[in-house]
Amino acid sequence: MAAALRFAVLSLVLMLGSLAAQADEGQFPIMADDGSVIANHSVPPELVERIEMLKNIVVVANPKGKVTLYEFYDFNCPYCRRASLDLAELTQTNKNVRLVLVPFPVLGIPSILAARVEYAVAKMASPEDFYKFHHLVYAGRGTIDDQRAFAAAKEIGLETVEVRKVASEDQFATVMKEHLRVGDQLGIQATPGIIVGGVAIVGYPGKKALTQVVEAVAKCGTVMCP
Repeated sequence: MAAALRFAVLSLVLMLGSLAAQADEGQFPIMADDGSVIANHSVPPELVERIEMLKNIVVVANPKGKVTLYEFYDFNCPYCRRASLDLAELTQTNKNVRLVLVPFPVLGIPSILAARVEYAVAKMASPEDFYKFHHLVYAGRGTIDDQRAFAAAKEIGLETVEVRKVASEDQFATVMKEHLRVGDQLGIQATPGIIVGGVAIVGYPGKKALTQVVEAVAKCGTVMCP
């Protein structure tokens, strides 16, 4: 497990170095709730298809929804915590949204350790229970690590010994490396990174702005209707 963790951290360092060289000024004039222009850019369909092929992604809202929204998130990203609550509300009020959670642990070792436990929960639990776990992890304060994640897994009824066994699989490093590689290719420079309607929205625009984007994609097939 230690070797796998070092491998994952190395992948993280390499990816962050790549992202630092990129810039995103906003291809579409998407305004965040605070009035600022939110960074965004188009992504090719073949890259969106690669997200669907990733292991350890979980569809947590309407698998048959007309609008697919992919969220790349890190458990220790405060904006991801806020986005998680808003996305849960959005999927309750708009049943046409297919929400796909994509773990993207880029904020250090605690995030990677928590992602290991999340990896196990994704393999062991139903999508509904996984989503409960997701919100439970965010419920507390402070840094989120494997201990916080183990506690959340226990709350949804999973045995810690079994979760720990799956979380220690060497495959985790390979899976997360592919998540990082795809995120890099998509230009995810900050979390949360949201892919919807063929566009990557980098950072969290806020509930109102994101709702407008989803409504536009449902109506016009793009993030902004003509």
